[in-house]
Amino acid sequence: MEVKSTTKYVRLSPKKARDVAREIQGLPVSSALDILTFTPKKAAHLIGKTLKTAIADAEHNFSLDTSTLVVKEAVIGIGPAIKRFKPRAKGSAGGIRKPTSHIFITLVGSAPEKKKRAPRKAAAKKADKPAIEEAAAEEQA
Repeated sequence: MEVKSTTKYVRLSPKKARDVAREIQGLPVSSALDILTFTPKKAAHLIGKTLKTAIADAEHNFSLDTSTLVVKEAVIGIGPAIKRFKPRAKGSAGGIRKPTSHIFITLVGSAPEKKKRAPRKAAAKKADKPAIEEAAAEEQA
């Protein structure tokens, strides 16, 4: 079963975040969290928050065991750029683009097996008698 989690409009360059996201793809959730904890980058902290959200969703919403979860994919998408300006010489201004990112994380885990019930025993059904036979039986009684 797949569990998806998204964080949008993160004030972080997608180029810098993709380096961190590539490190955790295909890893079990526990080792991915360890890597993100000890990676000294802003992207690692933000991706870690999204990963923890996905783990909580898997556990709470889908009743998946967290020890079986694996990071299927961690994708960093390009968000809209925040535009600012910086004053320059002689009254002019220079443009500044502050990029944003969207973080998408997909986890895969084995679905919990449902307990199979024992097959129900068919209740003994009375055979439907035709109306003519019932009427004849009542007359004889």
